[in-house]
Amino acid sequence: MDRKVVMVEGTRTPFLKSGTSYFDLMSYQLGAMAINGLIIKSGINANIVDRVIMGTVVHNITTPNVARECALTGGIPFTTPAYTVSQACISANAAISNGVDLIRTGQADVIVAGGTDSVSDIPIPFRKEMRKKLFAARSIKSFGQTLKFLLSLRPSDFKPEVPAIAEFTTGRTMGLDCDLMAARYNIKRQAQDEFAVRSHKLAAEAAEKGILSEEITAASFPPHFKSIDKDNTYRADSTVEILAKLRPAFDKINGTLTAANSSFLTDGAAVVLLMSEEKAKELGLTPKVSIRNYIFTGQDPEEELLLGPAYATYRLLQKERLNLSDIDVFEFHEAFAAQILTNLQCLDSDQFAKGKIRAAKKLGEIPIDKFNIHGGSLSLGHPFGATGARLLTTAANRLKRENGNMALIAACAAGAHGHAMLVERYG
Repeated sequence: MDRKVVMVEGTRTPFLKSGTSYFDLMSYQLGAMAINGLIIKSGINANIVDRVIMGTVVHNITTPNVARECALTGGIPFTTPAYTVSQACISANAAISNGVDLIRTGQADVIVAGGTDSVSDIPIPFRKEMRKKLFAARSIKSFGQTLKFLLSLRPSDFKPEVPAIAEFTTGRTMGLDCDLMAARYNIKRQAQDEFAVRSHKLAAEAAEKGILSEEITAASFPPHFKSIDKDNTYRADSTVEILAKLRPAFDKINGTLTAANSSFLTDGAAVVLLMSEEKAKELGLTPKVSIRNYIFTGQDPEEELLLGPAYATYRLLQKERLNLSDIDVFEFHEAFAAQILTNLQCLDSDQFAKGKIRAAKKLGEIPIDKFNIHGGSLSLGHPFGATGARLLTTAANRLKRENGNMALIAACAAGAHGHAMLVERYG
């Protein structure tokens, strides 16, 4: 069985900078708001949903299967199974791809897939030595044992182990890796700042025109239930001159990456509604796009951590026997301006194509007027587990708005992973 899979609708919460209005919320609450918004927006009966699949990166120990809590709180019946996937910044991409496969093979007809993350609620553990002492303390049964435990504690035991956004295998932060890549591929600071400013201005323009509101479900939560219906992430007043004054954020001496040309910590959730084409017709729903194909790639974490979009785009278009000229809409995850510029450069490089992909020639240059034209992660924000669903929703809406035929979304992820998905406008 190989059924056609369609995306009927997509939505997201407003994306907010971590530590702002979502500060007191857990990620499952954000996911629940997105799911509830999707049900209302699509007009479906929640009882028809066969599965809920959510991606996440920042795992809260009290909600290990966050998808289940999102589903139950978001209005999905308890009879609908839910599970969580995690693949760093492409966690939502993995959730959506899982859903596509389940529908394609006949295991499900209707799936809600996406992701949620709250960096504001990041678990901060004790160090290993303290955790060992606390683990051993479980067996305490007498006052003497309690006293012995208390006397064993040292001030250093109470120092928290703050998580770093770093590669476990290399020990380097993603920002430092990107600095090294920018130097390797000669991506200048000014070019990075110019791209970041472009992202912010396009996002502000899209918000002003009401384009972003088409994909946003307003967030409302206790105790005040104040409605939040806009991102607080983009800066319309960004200029290259302002960005040029900022100091390097990662490599403090020779680096070109700053806080402004890098994506920032963000809270939010995003989901899409997937169905078999037959089910959509049965329900009288008009899909936005059909999912044509997708691919995941793995690269060398030492030197190719952030080159996933280039590898995945090459592999997917090779598989589909397509060229860049066949694509009308491009939506790439903007982890860093340098990461985007390097991947675009690699797509337009014969040396990269022949040396890394074993392709006969380069794919070419992506027309900038087709690329992330309503901003991207640099300006809209990047809730790690949710971005993939935002990319798909934005691409689907753009195809309809721009009367395009085919869209390609792509993203990089920690662990040197890449993802690309090809979708076609339905009808």
